[in-house]
Amino acid sequence: MIFLLKRWKRVFFKQFFPHFCLMNSTQYQFHPENFHLSDPNRYKEEDLKSEEMLISLGPQHPSTHGVLRLEVISDGEWVKDVIPHLGYLHRCFEKHAESLPFNQIIPYVDRLDYMASMNSEHAYVMAVEKMMDLTGKMPKRVEYIRVLVAELNRIASHFVAIGTYGLDIGAYTPFLWLMRDREHIQRLLEWLSGARMLYNYVWIGGLFYDLPIGFEEKIKEFIPVVKNTISEVVKLVEENTIFIKRTANVGVLPLDIAINYGCTGPVLRGSGLKYDLRKVDAYSIYPELDFDIPLGAGEMGQTGDCWDRNHVRIQECVESLKIVEQCLDQLTGEHKRTKDFNPQEFVPKKIRPSAMDVYVRAENPKGELGFFIRSDGKSDIPQRMKVRACSFHHLSVIPLLAKGAYLADLVAIIGSMDLVMGEVDR
Repeated sequence: MIFLLKRWKRVFFKQFFPHFCLMNSTQYQFHPENFHLSDPNRYKEEDLKSEEMLISLGPQHPSTHGVLRLEVISDGEWVKDVIPHLGYLHRCFEKHAESLPFNQIIPYVDRLDYMASMNSEHAYVMAVEKMMDLTGKMPKRVEYIRVLVAELNRIASHFVAIGTYGLDIGAYTPFLWLMRDREHIQRLLEWLSGARMLYNYVWIGGLFYDLPIGFEEKIKEFIPVVKNTISEVVKLVEENTIFIKRTANVGVLPLDIAINYGCTGPVLRGSGLKYDLRKVDAYSIYPELDFDIPLGAGEMGQTGDCWDRNHVRIQECVESLKIVEQCLDQLTGEHKRTKDFNPQEFVPKKIRPSAMDVYVRAENPKGELGFFIRSDGKSDIPQRMKVRACSFHHLSVIPLLAKGAYLADLVAIIGSMDLVMGEVDR
């Protein structure tokens, strides 16, 4: 009986699902040349001198901070050349966006820099609001909430960068401290939006929902804990002799090179230029807030080295806490919650902007994130979408910084750039 049932099943599937049977009967054929055909090296064995080696770092190596492959030519411990290989984390964001309505693109924006989704949403939403002529028309409470969650996400993103950078150098304890506090921020943002990392909270024309009752009080309780953690990390990492020797005078990025390569964010400010879009473009309610722009000054080595870039990120966490405190004062004071407040009051039901091109940028934790959008004026789907990803520019300058460095210093240089491959393979 069992034999007849099995035979009947085979006959049934072959007759009605022939493709399924063909798929299951076809085995994968391994060919050694597949890898070389899909991602060929720039250097061939015959190009190398007798003392040189070709080393492939990644795409699974933890020191690459993501699915990045580096083709490294080394002479003993010295790095002769570095060639980044992309394409291991396909997002296809721009083509996805050109087939979706404007409001349905936000979840895809979250997946670009998945360490700072709130900041990315803020940038994209401002671009569409500019097309819809909504800039500056929304309630101030909406703007303060946007900045509040964006700065919380900035701190969480920097904590990952600083903590994993400590791991790269050999410091394990600061990573545990920072990830502990980052997890608390993640839980707060999950309470707010329902998602742990990919939020879809900042909407075109408003917000998904108002702050939960008690949200402001929880953040106020958490701020002293974060301040204490940052001060401990400064003592344990920044002032540590081993960390200084591994990062000071390593990967020095001169200011003119940083500008020519399009570097932004902490990488550019680490080289000494006071350039922050929150001040330069003065978007949202940032002009009403008081905060400083940390810069690299070569305190432990040369201006623009790995130590300076890490130092800027630590100090930016301190400045973000200042912004969070000011937002909380406004959200519990002049712009406190009321029964008639509707965070979706200006959210359009149909987004169909006039025919135009816009480019809007914002200061993400890693640098300038910009959105170029083209609308034809007839559809609620963008005709063209282009993303200006800061990590792509920072990745481009790594070969220049790595030439002549030690192989161990290459890991320190990569970590100091704080790359995220989601916005590179976009």
